[in-house]
Amino acid sequence: MKQERIYLDNNATTMVAPEARDAMLPFLGEKYGNPSSLHAFGGEIRHHLAEAHDHVYDLIDALDQDDVVINSCATEGNNTVLQGVYHTVVRNNAKNHIITSNVEHPSVLNTCKFLETLGVQVTYLPVNKEGIVTAEQVANAIIDRTALVSIMWANNETGAVFPVEAIAQAAKARGVLFHTDATQVIGKLPVSVRDRSIDFLTLSGHKFHAPKGVGALFVKAGVRLPPLLFGGEQMGGLRGGTHDVHNMIGLGMAALLAKKGITDEQTRIRALRDKLESTVLREISDTGVNGGTQHRTPNTANIWFKGVEGEAVLWDLNEHGIAASTGSACASGNEKASYVLLALGIGPEIAHSSIRFSLSRYTTEAEIDTALETIRTVIERLRNISFTYKKG
Repeated sequence: MKQERIYLDNNATTMVAPEARDAMLPFLGEKYGNPSSLHAFGGEIRHHLAEAHDHVYDLIDALDQDDVVINSCATEGNNTVLQGVYHTVVRNNAKNHIITSNVEHPSVLNTCKFLETLGVQVTYLPVNKEGIVTAEQVANAIIDRTALVSIMWANNETGAVFPVEAIAQAAKARGVLFHTDATQVIGKLPVSVRDRSIDFLTLSGHKFHAPKGVGALFVKAGVRLPPLLFGGEQMGGLRGGTHDVHNMIGLGMAALLAKKGITDEQTRIRALRDKLESTVLREISDTGVNGGTQHRTPNTANIWFKGVEGEAVLWDLNEHGIAASTGSACASGNEKASYVLLALGIGPEIAHSSIRFSLSRYTTEAEIDTALETIRTVIERLRNISFTYKKG
């Protein structure tokens, strides 16, 4: 009998929506023209790309005069913003200071570390016990030399949602550019850049059922940013290179579905996450939730299990066909405790025993019931063979 497989690692990546896959297929076959070409083969592609692009604009509620650059992923977008601000602002005047948080995605943190080697001063704001930084912290950290504030909209490990609008307003009040990595909120919470103080927003398609290898960068109208990749006039000259047509079509369809699915995320998926979390805490002793439980994405639960190693839990869950995570997929292979959890003030022992469960719109209640039964079995087995676990 074939073992049922249950995927609860959707903050790492998601399955491609069948509708997005089907929309892409013609552009891997008979519709193969280059949309920049003037002949009919190119012309028949352009209106499909325009429609897909419109869906991405609509997903984040961008205005026609804003730029939404389709790129490879949020990592590219984050690099484009941080390095672009360095070239346009930092090098051209006395503003050589950037503010970020100490729980950002590695594509932000590592780019900031690189910029430090070029003489940029970076302030890494600490998060509170709920896993966020406040607008007051940001306002207090801004100095006359601050060029950019870069704060994520939600954290990939804990699901903690940052007060992005208040932080953006704090930056705007001082004439400072604001960037947010919105990768973990797209398709989970309503997102709007309209009439807000957000200058740059980045996202990755594979986090909301688009294919891997495609994402987007929002640049507010009137804000100057150089391209990371120089080439032709694609994307208004902001990202050269032949259009990645099939992936752009997939992104557009996934964006359309994500916009329509927000209510389901806020109701059914949130209820399934709460059921998973509350049942674990009620039926398995010595467990707890990392971070706050009020302001977070509706699909994410980060739970610690005293007395067991997270890697061992993942191994056993995988043997039962269940996929989960100990943290960021971009930090996999690193045996150190999660820097995000440590930043919350959680000790290494608890951090090492923590598992992230992240649901999607394809998660069913039957899968959650099966996962709960398996989690009970796995934790009991590992604690029974543990030399260190003591109940209570």
